[in-house]
Amino acid sequence: MSAYESLAACYDELTYDIRYEKTLTFFERLCAREHVQPHLVLDLACGTGSLSMLLAEHGYRVIGADLSEEMLAEAEQKARNLPEDIRPFFICQPMQRLCLAEPADAVICALDSLNYLMRPDDCRKTFRRVYDALKPGGLFLFDINTPAKLRGLNGQVFLDETDDTYCVWRTEFDAKKRLCYYGMDIFRLDGAHWMRSFEEHIEYAYEPDELLSWLQEAGFTHVRQYGDRVLRAPKQDEQRIYFSAKKD
Repeated sequence: MSAYESLAACYDELTYDIRYEKTLTFFERLCAREHVQPHLVLDLACGTGSLSMLLAEHGYRVIGADLSEEMLAEAEQKARNLPEDIRPFFICQPMQRLCLAEPADAVICALDSLNYLMRPDDCRKTFRRVYDALKPGGLFLFDINTPAKLRGLNGQVFLDETDDTYCVWRTEFDAKKRLCYYGMDIFRLDGAHWMRSFEEHIEYAYEPDELLSWLQEAGFTHVRQYGDRVLRAPKQDEQRIYFSAKKD
């Protein structure tokens, strides 16, 4: 089963501890630091739209783009709780073929979504597409799981559970291919019975220096790296790195 096909229905339950508010605050601090005042924001790889909702509630016009129809269906359902005039507009598009009807003032791609591009050429295409999707002066913000983090996940097993969902993650890192495989068994309670499904998620271990090079190749300037939602340079053993880049 493809990534997020089965997980979509229980993703929010299992990831209740993700601090989307902290991501929004960091985004706004970087906008202020880079002198960007965004009105239209693209939430790239928006998933179930939790960050999209927050952005909309804070007064931004929001487009949410994601490859997964199942995750977007969850996002659309959640958006119904917002007034119609501020609801995000969702589109189903892969990052490397992103195409907007109008340019955005800022693009944010959160929760290591970029690592899901398993081919470096797709990452380079994504940077070019994001560059084209931005207005002059626009800001691009994204984060990655670092190679150190992905290597450290090798052989690890993780458990997540709620009253009606049980999820087991098993991880394996292939150093030669630079790929981290997450095998995921999902058990969901359906009446008196537990239903099992399986998904495989794969992340590519991108080196920060190569991402810097590809951002500059796409035309971005003022490329900066930060630790995990903090306004300082990444430490040597950083598990998650944020990048910001501007289109002049």
